[in-house]
Amino acid sequence: MDEESAVLREIQAAVEAPDIARAVDLSRKALADGREHPLLLNLRAYWLEQQGRAHEALADLQRARILAPDDALVANALGLCLARLNRFWDARAAFRDAANLQQDLAPAHFNLGWVSEELGLLEEARHAFLRAEQLDPASAAPPARLAYLAARSADIESARRHATRSLGMDPGQFMAQLALATCDFEDRRLDAADARLRGILGDGRIGPLDRGMAMGLLGDCLDAGSRVEEAFAAYSAANNEFRSFYATRFSEARTESVPVYLSGLAAYFETADASRWKRRGETALEMSPVAGHVFVVGFPRSGTTLLEEVLAGHPLVCTTGERDGLDAGVREFLGNSDGLDRLSRSDTTALLVFREKYWRKLRELGVEFDGKVLVDKQPYNTVKLPLIVKLFPEAKILFVTRDPRDVVFSCFRRRFRMNPSNYELLTLEGAARLYDSVMGLADIFRTKLPIAVLDLQHEDMVADYRNCVDGIVRFVGLNARDASWNPAERIRTRAIGTPSAAQIARGLSREGIGSWRRYADQLAPVLPILRPWVERFGVPRH
Repeated sequence: MDEESAVLREIQAAVEAPDIARAVDLSRKALADGREHPLLLNLRAYWLEQQGRAHEALADLQRARILAPDDALVANALGLCLARLNRFWDARAAFRDAANLQQDLAPAHFNLGWVSEELGLLEEARHAFLRAEQLDPASAAPPARLAYLAARSADIESARRHATRSLGMDPGQFMAQLALATCDFEDRRLDAADARLRGILGDGRIGPLDRGMAMGLLGDCLDAGSRVEEAFAAYSAANNEFRSFYATRFSEARTESVPVYLSGLAAYFETADASRWKRRGETALEMSPVAGHVFVVGFPRSGTTLLEEVLAGHPLVCTTGERDGLDAGVREFLGNSDGLDRLSRSDTTALLVFREKYWRKLRELGVEFDGKVLVDKQPYNTVKLPLIVKLFPEAKILFVTRDPRDVVFSCFRRRFRMNPSNYELLTLEGAARLYDSVMGLADIFRTKLPIAVLDLQHEDMVADYRNCVDGIVRFVGLNARDASWNPAERIRTRAIGTPSAAQIARGLSREGIGSWRRYADQLAPVLPILRPWVERFGVPRH
């Protein structure tokens, strides 16, 4: 025991020196000699991560967490490792544990902030950054992140205030600079935004994700100045940065691509027996904790966020903000034909466990839906309609469409949180083919599944807002007189984690309708892919 204590004291002294390399070497040797201690495991995990061996590091940190469940530093290190492995929900849980175990640990609160932002939990992120700033007022990073959060919601005054504070401490804070460039763009000070962004891009220290974000915003500035060819080049350069960074994660041969997966789903349902998908066994529906259930689906950038915000203005409505409660059911049933066969044979009673997992997951994610009409908005849930109609045969579907040319170009130029589907949007062809696959799959589903659906055209909502809203509310089963229907008035008190936030804050407008036309030359190669859908959705009735 004395010898072990001496080893730990020597390692601790190396950490405090700081001589991390020596501390790591001593820890690895001690572990090889059969000793086990959370500090040793934590330091070896750090070394493993530096070697690109994150999964081995995770095993060390999980063991350290078992040995020291009350150690906030171990929980924080575990969160960082999980985030590197793209397990953001698990990372969030670890950071929350760290912050609760040691409430004055500023890095834990800061890490909780950025991982919450990554997950689209923007209000949680804001509170975490504020707490980190309170605990460590000399750090420029928390106000920089607060500035960017405010800029994303078009809260220009707050964004400038936080950014100025951050840059006063550290002129090199990228997020603060990006926030000010966003503010300049929102104020239509395009020359100022352009100059600031080119200054950022001239800094050789920034990485590919930061370059991609800055280049994408530069594209928006050039677009606003009608410099179309330069804007398209900037969007392409931004997406190339993102593709390069995420290629390993989403292009590995062992990973089934989204287009291949969607093709398999389409092939399965083209020959599926529609009678096997009919509703049956609905006796358990009275156990639903909500007063009504609505899924808003379609495709990204089709107007689903606007519709969600419209419905959120009703006091009896709760919205998910794209938080996913269906993941357990997706893993169980939608991965292959065997799972789909089991899903088709199951009645509602047999699927109760997955209904309960859905409700439980949303509660864990902070969605307070009991007794309300729950609006679950996620465009890609279009692909999950077989699961939705089986788990929730009582649910109603709002299917939102928009001119496919505007949709695809908007998907190409906007910055999304990355996942396998959004990775496809980083090229025009990828975006067009994904749109074609999802819409084609939706058509097949309509012939095979018992769906209670209301189709909504985004352009119609913009042109005849009140009448469209009245029709939506009647379909959902709400009283229109009880609602506040101006989403722009609520945007600063409701955090929106999609690229639509700033646009909604500017109010309802025809700003994005027909925007593809200025880029017709660039879109020409993908227009044949979109032509069938343009004939259906591309000509607004107003």
